[in-house]
Amino acid sequence: MTPAELASVVLAAAHAVFEQRGLDRAALPGRTVVERPRNPEHGDYASTLALQLSKKVGVPPRELATALADELSRAAGVKSVEIAGPGFLNIRLDAAAAGQLARVIVEAGAEYGRSDRLAGEKINLEFVSANPTGPVHIGGVRWAAVGDALSRLLRATGAQVGTEYYFNDAGSQIDRFARSLLAAAKGEPAPEDGYGGAYIAEIAAEVQARRPDVLTLDEAAAQEVFRVEGVALMFDEIRSSLRDFGVEFDTYFNEKDLHDRGELDLALARLRQQGHLYESEGATWLRTTDFGDDKDRVLRKSNGEWTYFAADCAYYLDKRERGFERVVIMLGADHHGYIGRMKAMAACFGDDPERNLEILIGQLVNLVRDGAPMRMSKRAGTVITLEDLVDAIGVDASRYALARYSSDSPIDIDIELWTRATRDNPVYYVQYVAARTAGVARNAAEVGLVPGDADAFRPELLDHEKENELLKALAEFPAVVATAAELREPHRVARYLEESVAASFHRFYDNCRVLPLGDEEVTDLHRARLWLNNATRTVIANGLHLLGVSAPERM
Repeated sequence: MTPAELASVVLAAAHAVFEQRGLDRAALPGRTVVERPRNPEHGDYASTLALQLSKKVGVPPRELATALADELSRAAGVKSVEIAGPGFLNIRLDAAAAGQLARVIVEAGAEYGRSDRLAGEKINLEFVSANPTGPVHIGGVRWAAVGDALSRLLRATGAQVGTEYYFNDAGSQIDRFARSLLAAAKGEPAPEDGYGGAYIAEIAAEVQARRPDVLTLDEAAAQEVFRVEGVALMFDEIRSSLRDFGVEFDTYFNEKDLHDRGELDLALARLRQQGHLYESEGATWLRTTDFGDDKDRVLRKSNGEWTYFAADCAYYLDKRERGFERVVIMLGADHHGYIGRMKAMAACFGDDPERNLEILIGQLVNLVRDGAPMRMSKRAGTVITLEDLVDAIGVDASRYALARYSSDSPIDIDIELWTRATRDNPVYYVQYVAARTAGVARNAAEVGLVPGDADAFRPELLDHEKENELLKALAEFPAVVATAAELREPHRVARYLEESVAASFHRFYDNCRVLPLGDEEVTDLHRARLWLNNATRTVIANGLHLLGVSAPERM
């Protein structure tokens, strides 16, 4: 029995009690939940439904809990119900009902853990969006791992998600990039406000290979060639490195397109129509202070140039016009000040900033070697890049390490820890369970032990304490996925896989032998435990997939 199924049984019992007592059934919720008690001695699951309904119907909570317990104790699969405190219901399942979950998980396969909790939501999720002036640095890599995991979680809970990379190919930083490439091609030092690093010389050489005549052009024409060709080469490299990291976007959106299609003018007209624009000192301003911003924002300067914020406004409007009801943007720690102005901008468009726009801020990441932070990339010269991280610990460990922590917390990634083939390496600890469960299944097949028909599965045999503990851990997975998606916290999945599933499986494996010894005859208990082993493999694989991490069959 899954937690959702048990919750339905609890609700059905409440309906029966209300009918027996003539209580108003309109007070009953559409659905309820059951939770695992912190102390396993209190039962398999707990419900607070009696406490929730007591005031609504004017019945003391303990009295209502007693009636619910009497009704519940007669339900199929419920072994016992105890009342605790002012009206908590502590529920124990019989072994057959608890063990049946193993069959449910194996038969569901990749679908186990998925739900329709966020069905109907259309979400645009923008992350990474690093400027095409250099390789993706480690802060952007964090968003690559977290953003991709979040998109998987949102889809797993029924949301319609479009992932997006905003390709900033317009503005002064691109001009500095082009001037840096031109200087490198000429053998000159980088401009004072330019970009350094070996990658600049590499790209400059590639541009020259494509356009051997580039240095014969006048300065302006040569710089334009380096701008167009250099940005294209840099962005190809960014896309390639992200693809190798397992991250692909549905849409790569060019800022330049906003300018070329006149979308900044369209956004300006919409904001003017809403009554939030004014002119001052020859510039066009957006009155964001009306919606809590600390100051009004310039959209168009007195010399006619657009500001970056004007492009932000146009880009937001473009997303909303494409039908996305919620725009989620992931930004680095240095962009915390953007939240106020972006929320105010959404309000200026007539949107609800709390519903239509969501901004997530990610904190800093350090790569640590021998106890000291690594400061510079061999290639980029100024920052640690995606390639540096992957070269140091691999793709799986990188993605797991970055998604394992709440994104609003700074993290240190210790190279020695994350390359260690021991249990204290979190990704190894979880992947080892994936490999061990696959190994058990292989070894079982070699000795003629197969799960058998679902009808022949005897879940009531899974009555060992450690089997019950593992079943309860596996039962939590759908709720963990839904909560992680709703709270935008992929780290919940990683911690669950480590602390609940992997830990419970190791205790089960140490105490409950799955394979027959020597010439021992294969029994129904062996088969039942193989179902549980395979169910664990399914949950581990599904959870790792949500994090973009592989579930190896061998290690």
